[in-house]
Amino acid sequence: MNQENQLQNRVTVIDKEVTWDKTQVIMSKTNAFGIIEYANEVFVDVCGYEDYELMGQPHNIIRHPDMPKVIFKVLWENLKQGKNFHAIVKNLAKSGRYYWVITDFDIARDENGVIVNYFARRQAVPQEVISLHIEPLYKKLLQIEAASGVEFSEKYLIGFLEEKKRSYIEYIKELIYEHEKAQSKFAQYELKEEDEQEEKGFFSRLFGR
Repeated sequence: MNQENQLQNRVTVIDKEVTWDKTQVIMSKTNAFGIIEYANEVFVDVCGYEDYELMGQPHNIIRHPDMPKVIFKVLWENLKQGKNFHAIVKNLAKSGRYYWVITDFDIARDENGVIVNYFARRQAVPQEVISLHIEPLYKKLLQIEAASGVEFSEKYLIGFLEEKKRSYIEYIKELIYEHEKAQSKFAQYELKEEDEQEEKGFFSRLFGR
């Protein structure tokens, strides 16, 4: 953890996006505690760290200070229960630049059913979704955390989603769907109340699975 902090402390945050091929999928494997065991070439290229700098490090080596802690709280609560979770995350590259991704996980268990690894896929998020919806929400959550702590950041997020009548994942799905629909990529799919299997199908299409 000290090494992680030292690496992060050497990074000066720059308000510029990493230039990367957004058709590519960033992949990594961590143990049950989020320690990196594998990162694909896309991960290495985008984050700017070499393989040897990433191996054995907590995945939050790339955590951006603009990210509200409550998002990771909810993400880890789901993963530890064996549930996949699609979160939109702003990451910090070694250069100090940022890049936005949406997450997708496969969860591996041992013969006793104990979680041993998380296989993560991450890909780019449409800029309009970030600018119009995610950045304003995350900025508000971050402000609440600074003033009142994660507990009230989470209460605000719950209230925000209750007003939308959506879970976090449903909200994210709807944002991306509406954007893609406008771009005519998924024009053949009608937005409707979907059961769990159909919802899984949406993200399978999104991640090409």
